[in-house]
Amino acid sequence: MEGASFGAGRAGGAIDPLDFLKQPQTLLRVTTWIFSIVVFGSIVNECYVNKDSRNPELLCIFNENESACSYGVAVGVVAFFGCIFFFVVDLYFQQISSVKDRKRAVLLDLGFSGFLAFLWFVAFCFLANQWQQTTMTRGFSQGADAARAAITFSFFSIIMWVVLAARALQRYRLGTDMSLFATEQLSADPPGGSSYPGYPEGSDTYQSPPFSDTLEATPKGYQVPAY
Repeated sequence: MEGASFGAGRAGGAIDPLDFLKQPQTLLRVTTWIFSIVVFGSIVNECYVNKDSRNPELLCIFNENESACSYGVAVGVVAFFGCIFFFVVDLYFQQISSVKDRKRAVLLDLGFSGFLAFLWFVAFCFLANQWQQTTMTRGFSQGADAARAAITFSFFSIIMWVVLAARALQRYRLGTDMSLFATEQLSADPPGGSSYPGYPEGSDTYQSPPFSDTLEATPKGYQVPAY
């Protein structure tokens, strides 16, 4: 994209909401946002159950390990608010006039996306491992579908955040090659298309003073008297 920086055009361009919603970046944000809701919503609402009718205490369905449920909820909440934050950043990204600020935003997106991909990987492995070790009871069987949904969407979230990190890396590489905000204006011609004139050729030759031709030995109209 000519004259673009970090995947967006020049600052100050109009934002078309419909085009923005159709962008792959926006669709990925919305998808990861929904996945995060599914994970922490499933754990909070259905993964704390009674082991049996004789024990009224609510236990985490993942092998009765409270850390597993807490970790899944924490990662889901962080991903939820992270998606909202970067959704807003994407919406106003083209309004950022400073190339340095755009670079910081892209690097922040890259780092956060990579970090969330790692957290979701840990969540998937942790939840899947604890689910395999869970002793199924009548009470736990009621939340089995929610537990499987949390594990499944944790795995999908890994893929989505890796894709977001890859797109952020692509935008960063694009920005390093095409950040022309300053260089284009320095190399552009002056307004009106006129260029500054160079030093005239042959100017090193000596010229007589501008008034030397008008000076004469004898003033005009004066005659030397004859004696």
